[in-house]
Amino acid sequence: MMLDQHDQEQDDAAPIDMLEAYYGAHGWEYERHDDEIVATVKGSWASYELRSLWREDDSVLQFLAFPDIKVTEDRRAAVYETLGLVNEQLWIGHFELWSASGILLYRHAAMIDGGDDGTMSLGAAELLVESAIEECERFYPVFQFVLWGGKSPKDAIAAALIETQGEA
Repeated sequence: MMLDQHDQEQDDAAPIDMLEAYYGAHGWEYERHDDEIVATVKGSWASYELRSLWREDDSVLQFLAFPDIKVTEDRRAAVYETLGLVNEQLWIGHFELWSASGILLYRHAAMIDGGDDGTMSLGAAELLVESAIEECERFYPVFQFVLWGGKSPKDAIAAALIETQGEA
């Protein structure tokens, strides 16, 4: 959901403050704890937990999106192959699998160069959040085809990323 020009004229703010304002403007549920904010957004495939952590010392905003996919031990080899093929198609961010828990996630680290004040623009916040959600939505079916559909990673990508024309 793109914000209109009036909304984008808002001043820059600290990254977590800006994300809090962005989530609030969309009416999304969120919790804020110091330099961390967690929001929940419903996509067309699943609800996504969006977690952001601000490291002021490094001027880095770590942004994580969890598409509610847990990978069992017996499916990890296929998912690792899928991750390699999926990540080749991403311009920013990447998907990864946490080995200890089997949780699949999208991760992107953003360097925030706001000079001495370390601020983030509304446009940057919007791009960070919306691109993460779009990538999760785009590749969610790929992971499901591999995990539950028994497809090979290459077949899953081919089946899930077919470009359709028109509407049904």
